[in-house]
Amino acid sequence: MSGRKIHIAIFASGTGSNAARLIQHFRNHSSVNISLIVCNNPSAKVLDIAASNHIESLLIEKERFFKGDGYGEIFKERKIEWIVMAGFLWKVPVTLINAYPDRIVNIHPALLPKYGGKGMYGKYVHESVIAAKEKTSGITIHLVDEIYDHGRIIFQKECIVETTDTPETLAKKIQELEHEYYGKIVEEIVSRPSFLVFRKTNNE
Repeated sequence: MSGRKIHIAIFASGTGSNAARLIQHFRNHSSVNISLIVCNNPSAKVLDIAASNHIESLLIEKERFFKGDGYGEIFKERKIEWIVMAGFLWKVPVTLINAYPDRIVNIHPALLPKYGGKGMYGKYVHESVIAAKEKTSGITIHLVDEIYDHGRIIFQKECIVETTDTPETLAKKIQELEHEYYGKIVEEIVSRPSFLVFRKTNNE
């Protein structure tokens, strides 16, 4: 990489556990830098995580995000090359998708295409999986397009859903997978463009 840094912006709306793991994963990385935390919630704990790690944060508002430039100009000024979603609850506007084609990555707490779409996040996903008596769930890492949870799948990892699991215990299993794999896969994606070939890996 000849000393050149790849700058990433993390989008998050809440507690920021995945954001914290990503920051930890890329701390002191030779070629990848978490340069900006973008948040739409002024009381989100992820803003404290950004501050404690000396990472600049940007609090965004709906009007400019959805009806303006999607803050794309700011991201370009800061040399942001990749956007990584880590629990960001707004839909990404087409303006930003067009500005970062195949460079916006999301993680979803289920095995897409099942249990995706508008309103399917967090506990709502796990409740649906349990109610359907699914035998497996897992994580999906995918590129973002203009449809909720629809972009090209890069990586999936399964976990077993036991008959005794509750949405809370399943959420814990899913979070463990997120923390184990998200940083590794994001590193592969941003460091090696050739990695962006269709991948669908279950039970490696």
